[in-house]
Amino acid sequence: MSETDQTPVNRVVQRGLWFEEFTEGTLYEHRPGRTVTEADNVLFTTLTMNTQALHLDAAWSAQQPGFGGQRLINSMFTLSTIVGLSVSQLTQGTLVANLGFSEVAFPAPLFAGDTLYAETLCTGKRESRSRPGEGVVNLTHIGRNQHGEVVARAARATLVRKQPTE
Repeated sequence: MSETDQTPVNRVVQRGLWFEEFTEGTLYEHRPGRTVTEADNVLFTTLTMNTQALHLDAAWSAQQPGFGGQRLINSMFTLSTIVGLSVSQLTQGTLVANLGFSEVAFPAPLFAGDTLYAETLCTGKRESRSRPGEGVVNLTHIGRNQHGEVVARAARATLVRKQPTE
């Protein structure tokens, strides 16, 4: 009998956390990080119709003070990526909906060639008052560059499934 013909002892399906598994005050570190490229920035910026020259025009950006002649990575790409880096660990298959984002900030720039790392702090949770079997989980997503400098932060409210009862 070959190794692939054997019946597995256990099965593990990758998923996010059920409502009950979130604990307020827990910091989840999402790895690996994501090295951001110029192509990422140009594609995301043009797909979203953002014509900001700071993202697209290298010659113009090189003449602007404050960023060392570099183009900035689109901040919405940065936000989307730090949330995306959290999915497999926190919400894959357990998220019902994003309820909203608040307190979004970009305290430092991100440039092509930087590596973006994400972490998420669970800041609170409560059972849903209107949807049995679900709960509201509050998260703060934090993005850091390869030097540990915070480049993005956002508070997020999510609706998450409770663990099914069998």
